[in-house]
Amino acid sequence: MPAMDRGAASIDVAVIGAGVTGLASARAIARDGRSVCVLERHPRPGLDTSTRNSGVIHAGIYHPPGSLKSTLCVRGNRLMYAFCEAMRVPHARCGKLVVAADEHEQDALESLLQMGRENGVDGLELVNTQFVAQREPHVRAVAALLSPNSGIVDAEAYVRALLQSCGEAGVAFLPDSKLLAAEPHADGVMLHTARESILAGQVVNAAGLYADEVSALLGGERFTIYPCRGEYAELATSKRHLVNGLVYPLPHASGHGLGVHLVRTTGGEVWLGPTIQYQERKDDYDGDRLPVEAFVEPAQRLLRGVTPGDLRLSGSGIRAKLHPPTEAYADFLIRRDERAVRVVQAAGIDSPGLTASLAIGERVAWIIADC
Repeated sequence: MPAMDRGAASIDVAVIGAGVTGLASARAIARDGRSVCVLERHPRPGLDTSTRNSGVIHAGIYHPPGSLKSTLCVRGNRLMYAFCEAMRVPHARCGKLVVAADEHEQDALESLLQMGRENGVDGLELVNTQFVAQREPHVRAVAALLSPNSGIVDAEAYVRALLQSCGEAGVAFLPDSKLLAAEPHADGVMLHTARESILAGQVVNAAGLYADEVSALLGGERFTIYPCRGEYAELATSKRHLVNGLVYPLPHASGHGLGVHLVRTTGGEVWLGPTIQYQERKDDYDGDRLPVEAFVEPAQRLLRGVTPGDLRLSGSGIRAKLHPPTEAYADFLIRRDERAVRVVQAAGIDSPGLTASLAIGERVAWIIADC
């Protein structure tokens, strides 16, 4: 990865944030022939939401037809598999079962199937309990929706591959470079970090959990990022054989999440989660953690043969949501800022942001080019 010359005064595009959204955007913009740098507050990329998630490659069945979340997820799913294959990122197109625990939930499966088909997701089908038993013998279900193009990816390896691809495209990566101030300039936006000042013709706000604060610094639109923590438990090594792939319940009726689900990772671990809890702090991953007993009922609802002694507490992550707990849904914010015309917003990228990242990058690059 080439380092940016600390004496350089200007660049075509500065991207704020080196999560998957920022890296994918920088890569796409640089491939269009523009000079690009990425400012990252941490010493390494992807240390927040990008690597603190389930690592699921979603197919695009959950969000309203025509929304950015559905459109970019479906596109991103295809781009993700191609990228991971080309860059040798550990991944698997393992498929997913969204299960109905009883007969009363079967109508909801039908609705999910219809929405997925309207979104252009291929291969979806309703399957019976015999099919589930063959694929996931230990899973409780009276029926399920099969999503064959869902999968898993090693999120940390994906971030490393994106950084490598950015370097190959000529992107300059600036770690430990938190944006401290900015002011408009005749030729763009002057950005200030503790180390330098950079004149950027355009700026992409891909700052994740801190996108609202960065937008304010840039003189852009005012919005609020609501940090929402999700916690995970893990099956004991002796019980990993109980799960073969991805097993999800029906999504929360509140709209706040997809439900506590089972994920067999690329490394063979089996995770259970995430939970959902809005909180004040954007960096609190460990305070007031749930006890392992909180995962027992969700685990037993999905899986036969699990006891409390089979579960261990695992990691946690924080989603960057654009809606408060009193509201059910907000789409991604990906467009040119209405107040600061040199700024492109790529904010509120919660699930399915990992899957959609390469498609988000394409869209951001298109907006940058249409200046």
